[in-house]
This record gives sequence, C-alpha cells and structure tokens, in this order.
Amino acid sequence: MRKLYFPLAGVILIVLDQLSKFWIVSNLELGQVRSFLPGIFSLTYLQNRGAAFSMLQDQQWLFALITFLVIGFGVYYFIKNIQGDLWLLVSLTLIIAGGIGNFIDRVRLGYVVDMVHLDFMDFAIFNVADSYLTMGVILLFIALWREEKYGANH
Repeated sequence: MRKLYFPLAGVILIVLDQLSKFWIVSNLELGQVRSFLPGIFSLTYLQNRGAAFSMLQDQQWLFALITFLVIGFGVYYFIKNIQGDLWLLVSLTLIIAGGIGNFIDRVRLGYVVDMVHLDFMDFAIFNVADSYLTMGVILLFIALWREEKYGANH
C-alpha cells in the first residue's frame, strides 16, 4: 500500500499548488498586495522568471534541466527506498511535488507564480511549491542525519 500513498499524496500536493496559483492569478492584479493575516503574511501576485530570490532571470532552459535532474533523481531514489524510512519518503514526496508544481508553471506560463509575503520579515515572495521544496529539503537533512546516527532501520 505504501507504494500508492506517496504518489497519491504528491499528486494532491501538486493540485493544491496549482489551485493556489490559479486563485491568485484570478483574484489579484499583477503586483497587487492583499493583507491576509495582518502582521503575519499577505498575498502578492508576482511573476518570477528566475530562480530563488529571482536570481538568473529568464534562464528557462537551465531551470528545465535542473528540475528534470532533481525530479529524476528524486523519483529514482524514492523508488529505490520505497520500503525505507518514513522521513525520507515524505521529504522526497515534498521535493518532487514542489519541483513539478513550479515546472508546470515554467512550461505553461514561462514564469512561476509567486504569492506569499511574510509581513514580519524581509524575505522573498514565494509560493506553495517553494514551501514544499523547503520543507522537503529540511526533512531530507533530518532523514539523512537519522540514518547516519541510528542506521537504516530507524
């Protein structure tokens, strides 16, 4: 059963990411800011044609190649470890879903839709797929640390 749960969860995560982006594009003008939880975060519709923090603007071929490699490696490693550590499988599911969510935007639109602004700190505007990627990488580090510290069976 485990083989089915994670891919299904990945598809659900991708759909949620795409629905959030669709809602933003449908309800906010480009550059518009709408307070959501005052003092915590607001919604802002931006078109990011670069990577994290808008670096490497308009390098779509490079992003496509990197995304293909990361997702390919993630899927391979996921399949290889399908009976493995739960932390590892969750982290890979998040990384794969986040990569695919942003890849869909790049292929379909030529840019990534970003929308979340943390009002309490000066930080880049990001999207749901970026959150998946960030949490996935953090959990991957935890999974690898646990494997190193406790062995493959924990």
